[in-house]
Amino acid sequence: MTAVYGGPIIDPHHHLWDLSLGRHPWLRPPEGEEREMVFGSLAPIRRNYGVAGYLADAVGQNIVATVHVEAGWSSEHPLEESRWLESLDRTSGVARRIVARVPLDRPDAAALIEAEAANRLVVGIRDIVSWHPEPAKSFARSKDLMGDPQWRNGLRAATRLGLVFDLMLFPWQMAEALRLVTDFPDTLFVLNHCGSPADRSPEGMALWRQGLKALGRADNLLVKISDLVAYDNHWSLDSLRPVIEHCIACFGPRRAMFASDFPVAGLHANFAEVYDAFRIVAAELSASEQRDLFFATANRAYRLGLDNAATSGT
Repeated sequence: MTAVYGGPIIDPHHHLWDLSLGRHPWLRPPEGEEREMVFGSLAPIRRNYGVAGYLADAVGQNIVATVHVEAGWSSEHPLEESRWLESLDRTSGVARRIVARVPLDRPDAAALIEAEAANRLVVGIRDIVSWHPEPAKSFARSKDLMGDPQWRNGLRAATRLGLVFDLMLFPWQMAEALRLVTDFPDTLFVLNHCGSPADRSPEGMALWRQGLKALGRADNLLVKISDLVAYDNHWSLDSLRPVIEHCIACFGPRRAMFASDFPVAGLHANFAEVYDAFRIVAAELSASEQRDLFFATANRAYRLGLDNAATSGT
């Protein structure tokens, strides 16, 4: 066993929001209703979450930089989220890079992508394709986005500008996703949240394992090992370990990265618990493999440009 990782960490997936801006409709249920999504009730995170909140959660973790992933900002107000993030105090390294939201099937998607790409902080785009037969648990606006010609045209525009595409889906969409990443060999995709193994039945987990193994063969796809507790609310290290290990086995450390997904993961675990699990499972790997998972893969994928020598450590 190699020593437990104690070096610098890049967190390549978290969210910030200010609810007073009125730009996050998914966090504002209709009066008198409580929306429960696939990861449970949102009530505990229905509060402002800024840089200070993130730093308080991540204290002691040696986070040197983060990537902010779009947080469901209203599509009626495009480009605003990136500009809001740019206005924050980011001297701590929080939101050093941004994955912005652009609905790729919008008629003006190419123009919006070009405007986002002009922002030096923006390195990627996310348009969630996670479709669920239960509307309350679905994130996508339609079932077949990945095959829609107009949506694919939007993806081509992002690719031409060198932007990464963050791919969030459910396991029953993995065969379609494999066709997508195969059809777009010049696009760098990053699979979010291990592919969202939401169906914890034996059949559901078998579908996830099989689909992830197939996706792992695509060289232009990376994986974020993140928010495992969203789909495993009564988690233990023993229940998280096989999911983490399968992701690493399918993609390898150079194409995998650990991420927090805070504050959403905070519905079911604290920040230290999440990263303690990562460290314990990864301790079986070499020092260089651990550095890939905690730092180097994210540094490469999101063009953070951090100096390995300046942040060396084990």
